[in-house]
Amino acid sequence: MTIKIKLNAVVAPCMALGLGFAALPAQAHFPLMSCWFEGQMVACEAGYSDGSKAIDYTVEMYDYEDNLIAKELTDKRSIVEFSNPDTEFYLVFDSGHEFPVEVDVIEISEK
Repeated sequence: MTIKIKLNAVVAPCMALGLGFAALPAQAHFPLMSCWFEGQMVACEAGYSDGSKAIDYTVEMYDYEDNLIAKELTDKRSIVEFSNPDTEFYLVFDSGHEFPVEVDVIEISEK
């Protein structure tokens, strides 16, 4: 019986520690997106803070009344391009992790 108690006293903390370390990689990165103007186009690169790319993810463009203007998928370089609309807009990259990334038109400049 004392062996069983001692074993449980060691195994339980080790399992909790192992599960904690296993969860770290899932929490270690968050979505990012940077955007720039290229002539009449708006380009954005989506990815994650660990440097990984966001390939085949949807990026959406909305006007300030929350109407969807356009919706495109990122390419194999994690880049998406939109025609520059005649209205103010913001872009959304929702990777499914925690909170979506939003980039407002006033944050975008020429590259």
